[in-house]
Amino acid sequence: MRRWNGWGDDTHQAELADFAKALIAELLGETHPLSDATLQSAIERVPASRAPDHPLLDKTPSTRIRHASGQSFSDWLQMRSGMFENIPDAVAFPETSQQIRELMDWAAQQDVILVPYGGGTSVVGHLACPASGKPQITIALTRMNRLLDFDKESQIATFGAGVRGPDLEAQLAAIGYTLGHFPQSFELSTAGGWVVTRSSGQQSLRYGRIEQLFAGGTLETPKGTLEIPSLPASSAGPDLREMVLGSEGTLGILTEVKLRVTPLAEAEQFYTVFMPDWESGVAAVQAITQGRVPLSMMRLSNATETDVSLKLAVPEKKLSKLNMLFKLKGLTDQKCMLTFGLTGSKKQVSVNLKLANTYLKQHGAKRVLSKMLGDKWKEGRFKGPYLRHPLWEHGVGVDTFETAMDWSALRPYINVVEQSVTKALKEQGIPVFAFTHLSHVYPQGSSAYTTYLFPVASTYEETLERWKIIKKVASETVVAHGGTISHQHGVGRDHAPYLPAEKGVLGMSALKALSNNFDPDHRMNPGVLISEETVGNTEPA
Repeated sequence: MRRWNGWGDDTHQAELADFAKALIAELLGETHPLSDATLQSAIERVPASRAPDHPLLDKTPSTRIRHASGQSFSDWLQMRSGMFENIPDAVAFPETSQQIRELMDWAAQQDVILVPYGGGTSVVGHLACPASGKPQITIALTRMNRLLDFDKESQIATFGAGVRGPDLEAQLAAIGYTLGHFPQSFELSTAGGWVVTRSSGQQSLRYGRIEQLFAGGTLETPKGTLEIPSLPASSAGPDLREMVLGSEGTLGILTEVKLRVTPLAEAEQFYTVFMPDWESGVAAVQAITQGRVPLSMMRLSNATETDVSLKLAVPEKKLSKLNMLFKLKGLTDQKCMLTFGLTGSKKQVSVNLKLANTYLKQHGAKRVLSKMLGDKWKEGRFKGPYLRHPLWEHGVGVDTFETAMDWSALRPYINVVEQSVTKALKEQGIPVFAFTHLSHVYPQGSSAYTTYLFPVASTYEETLERWKIIKKVASETVVAHGGTISHQHGVGRDHAPYLPAEKGVLGMSALKALSNNFDPDHRMNPGVLISEETVGNTEPA
């Protein structure tokens, strides 16, 4: 069963390896966990529902709690403490676009707030609606999960927007196709959620980001139904798809998505090579990407992440032998692990592997146990979020942030960002441990994804303050170096204060006008993307 107070299925129990516990003690000192609330104690705090009656609504406290938040760090603290700032008054489980249309009209009549809910995997505060004088209804799209139509000749598949990654891929595989969109949240997140947060899958280098895969669909808005036609291309004015992409539930609810799919590949392989250092690794990734070598993915870990990843993936005895091999190859503790994938026909995979190796050798790559570690990455690529549980139980908070920027800005940013984060709590004498990787690359630039760990405090309130300080430092560093505030997680409430730096005064005004057009009463997921204070600070003179 899905955990009520954390990530994923409660039958999956991740554990901390002994080396991880020793590393935590070395880097963060002595840590002490906070006590967690039970589901029953959290249920006892749930206020009475203010929602008017409707046949699609579930007002039971346990259902409301399970749909009260996403997976941001502030959400996590609310779930673990059982102290939610706000809980929806009811949860609706529609099965058709027509039922969502009816809920939209009913919401206008009853003057209630609506919050769309897909897989509940948001890590930037999309789902924790702030307290309001109006009743708040969460619209869970869980039951809208079927393949509705397939145009084989055009390779367009139409799905209910609530379909989760594994279910989507299983339905496509049955007819010989794939979408190829594999974010780390793949097991839980939904097609509709991918679209409205501008998601990026791990193999976007082959299949494209969600904006390349989203062909059209249906958006139910407070003002009516918006049908977005599926066209291969058009010069007929602005693209309506772009209004929906990244809209984060502020314009309406995406009920159906038309997706560009691809026949299943004949072959797929993953390899790992080791670069002498970070600079050579970045140069290799940049050269491969700008050389248009058709790989399906690349992930370059910095030296710290490389060390942690090897200790997690390789048994101690084998790691000892591997380290001896590293020395023979001339690799030091500055080595960086580069994992890459090849997908296509057997011939394409073979040819592209040789081409990639040419670039890698030019930049000093050393292949060591490459196939085994590549397969290890594939095997565990959706399991990282589960480590949050044992880390928490060990008294450690963990979170991530990401950005994307031009190659010319990336190197200076990487040199600064980890230093800024690790020193964020220096005045309090609290250590922070951080590491970074590049995982989505483009000819123009790359994403950069940083993970950080810190000791939890003696109270939930103080732990939240520690996180806020780190989050602020990280976000300000991203903005100062010209990066986007989010490459793949979206804006939500956590990133809303930093959006004006990217969009500008006139851009924020345009976003507000768009929201007013579709949602004039501001009942759709208020506070996400465009908060009142954000818009108020960006009105043109």
